[in-house]
Amino acid sequence: MQITIEIPDDIANQLANTPDQLSRRALESLVVEAYRHRQISTAQVQRLLNFSSRLATDAFLKAYEAYLPYTVAELEQDLQAIDQAITQQ
Repeated sequence: MQITIEIPDDIANQLANTPDQLSRRALESLVVEAYRHRQISTAQVQRLLNFSSRLATDAFLKAYEAYLPYTVAELEQDLQAIDQAITQQ
């Protein structure tokens, strides 16, 4: 899907040097907000922005400070899962 937005030229020039840059910045902003609101997954971020790896995706999200909440309960669940995986070996 292609989406078109209209903004004044002077503001567009402040935001980016070229229309392609502005288009990319708009897409990145949309993706970051959707990720923050848990509307899309990390894999979808990677696909939408055409990153070659999970590492590149994580670096992008870190640069935008797009962190999902991670509770103590989730940490404890992850630790239990790790412990179970280790004991099953």
